[in-house]
Amino acid sequence: MDASAVPQFRNGGAVAAAQSFGAGKRGSREGAKAMVDVTAGQGAGSPAGGYTFGDFKTLILRGDIALALGILTILVVLILPLPAIVLDLFLAISITLSILILMTALFIQAPLEFSSFPTILLISTMLRLSLNLASTRLILSHGHEGTDAAGHVIQAFGSFVMGGNFVIGIIVFAILVTVNFVVITKGSGRIAEVAARFHLDSMPGKQMAIDADLSAGLIDEKVAKMRRKELEDESGFFGAMDGASKFVRGDAVAGLLVVFINIIGGIIIGVAQQGMSFGDAARSYTVLTVGDGLVTQVPALIVSTAAGLLVSKAGVSGAADKALMQQFSGYPQALGLSAAVMLVLALLPGIPTLPFLALGGGAAALAIKARRQKDVAKAVEAAEAAAPAAAATAAAAEEPIANALKIDDLKIELGYALLPLVNGPDGTDRLTDQIKALRRSLAIEMGFVMPSVRILDNVQLEANTYIIKIKEVDAGSGKIWPNQFMVMDPGGNQVAVPGIHTTEPTFGLPATWVDAGLKEEATLKGYTVVDAATVLSTHLTELLKANMSDLLSYGEVQKLLKELPKEQSELVKDIVPTQITISGIQRVLQLLLSERISIRDLSTILEGIADALAFSRNPATIVEHVRARLARQICAQNTSPMGYLPLIALSPKWEQAFAESLIGQGEERSLAMQPSKLSEFMTATRDAFERAAREGESPVLVTSAAIRPFVRSLVERFRAQTTVLSQAEIHPRARLKTVGSV
Repeated sequence: MDASAVPQFRNGGAVAAAQSFGAGKRGSREGAKAMVDVTAGQGAGSPAGGYTFGDFKTLILRGDIALALGILTILVVLILPLPAIVLDLFLAISITLSILILMTALFIQAPLEFSSFPTILLISTMLRLSLNLASTRLILSHGHEGTDAAGHVIQAFGSFVMGGNFVIGIIVFAILVTVNFVVITKGSGRIAEVAARFHLDSMPGKQMAIDADLSAGLIDEKVAKMRRKELEDESGFFGAMDGASKFVRGDAVAGLLVVFINIIGGIIIGVAQQGMSFGDAARSYTVLTVGDGLVTQVPALIVSTAAGLLVSKAGVSGAADKALMQQFSGYPQALGLSAAVMLVLALLPGIPTLPFLALGGGAAALAIKARRQKDVAKAVEAAEAAAPAAAATAAAAEEPIANALKIDDLKIELGYALLPLVNGPDGTDRLTDQIKALRRSLAIEMGFVMPSVRILDNVQLEANTYIIKIKEVDAGSGKIWPNQFMVMDPGGNQVAVPGIHTTEPTFGLPATWVDAGLKEEATLKGYTVVDAATVLSTHLTELLKANMSDLLSYGEVQKLLKELPKEQSELVKDIVPTQITISGIQRVLQLLLSERISIRDLSTILEGIADALAFSRNPATIVEHVRARLARQICAQNTSPMGYLPLIALSPKWEQAFAESLIGQGEERSLAMQPSKLSEFMTATRDAFERAAREGESPVLVTSAAIRPFVRSLVERFRAQTTVLSQAEIHPRARLKTVGSV
């Protein structure tokens, strides 16, 4: 048996259980005795054992057990008859529960604080309906005995409201049901329906705003998760309230039917079966029925009012009394005019003077008080706004100067027309999503997570202009149109589609911005079509790759080293700080990133650094050795889709020219080549790569290891994206294809 399904037996009971399995061999009497011991156990303080009162109390006090028993009790009341005294108790519980629900709805600060309201509404509705059925059973079976046949609560409600005239009782009951059904329930149901629809429609925009704040670094992941959870809870709550309002409406309809059935059925039973006169039967059963209806409809009216208060509280923060008083007192002129109207009414002939005079005077006093408070608030605000410059200087002096020194590593400033890229109402623009995907892809490709991108609006920019800043310095800019598409010819020619002719900001190719209606036409013509967010994110990607070495900070290197596996962390302890500092490792990694070499394989890089430290401490020399260790990765990175490594070889002529132009010894060598020679080399290199590009190839330039750094320093000035490899960096298993030479 599952131990969690029943209370555990005590030690004595466990011993008896063990004995009972062998009891059958010693006779039926001993076996039966042992089984009794198992069932009873040996509870403390009881010679015979058994469940103690404490066990039963603990079981009842558990919240889930108590709720389950309560629901089962409601269902049992629907089937079994109740004595009148028990019915009185349950009716009192129903009235108390409804008042508690109303008070809670009044005092909560926000609707989500009472998120269990739909469940409570269902339970209270079922409770009232079950009590309706129980009282109906008592009324129809014992109604001929008198007006107390269904308990004293129903008798008191019926006698007090009706005042001896059952017609008055029926009219009062009908009015209560009408108010509940037509006014309160219908209005709160409509508010809940509209609120649920609006919350569901606005969810994508709110989620995008959260993602934008997260990408901009305004909030962290923990706050973003909390805000997403609140958004989901809010939408779920109003959706549940939309359905829960139907419970109250059905309860009102059921109350009308029960009253009609009780009166007609009671009169028939009283006259036909109990031998009562028609008048006595109508009087007795009507008093009981109307009393029963009032006892159930008054709590229903209270709960409906609570539901209306709850759903109408959307957008209002704070308890109901504070919110209402704050907003009423915010307009003293409204209170003043109301006071004037009441004072005028008090002077009209035939109108009772005292009530209107008292109310008018009270409203006037509140208006005067509210006006004074508003004047004081304005004076304080004006004093703060007109504070002397010395106070502002003192406040600025109190602010830590470190705040003024902080800079953003990455920042995008947008003109006002580009704001829909971040928080577009239709949710179609996905700049923040693309930036998140970009950070993830760069982390996988290059080996470290780039800093968060802060997105700001700048009213000083032109409407469709953006600026990308790296460490507060302009790194690139461009013009884009959010609702249009950029069309480019893969051949580099101007497209034959009407639109705004411009230059693509990343690669400088001819491009045209066209309306959304021309997108399909441009696609059919074989043009490349991209949206505005993609243009900006592509520009950002290229700028990041070109400046990635500047973004690798000392702290980021420390983080990368701490996250290494345990085996590799031992290598770090061997070389840091005895042979190289973390700053030295940072410089090596920056040199690799400057040539777009991924540092994701940090273990191999550290091994290469450890090897190179045996003969050099110069970061440039260490990098060359590390690059040789990364030959497989570098070749794979530059391999063409056909599976081979296209290369352009540096001719022996230029190899010798560079070797002869090196001056200095060892690590102090530098290049001293004639300007005419440099110009000739640049022209020859540019021509060779352009010929290869026309053939559809993206080759690398291969040189000897001794001159590779110097060749690279020249090539990056006019072809920054060109990869320059040394012969030591060509992996033995790489498939090579020579497409030209310089």
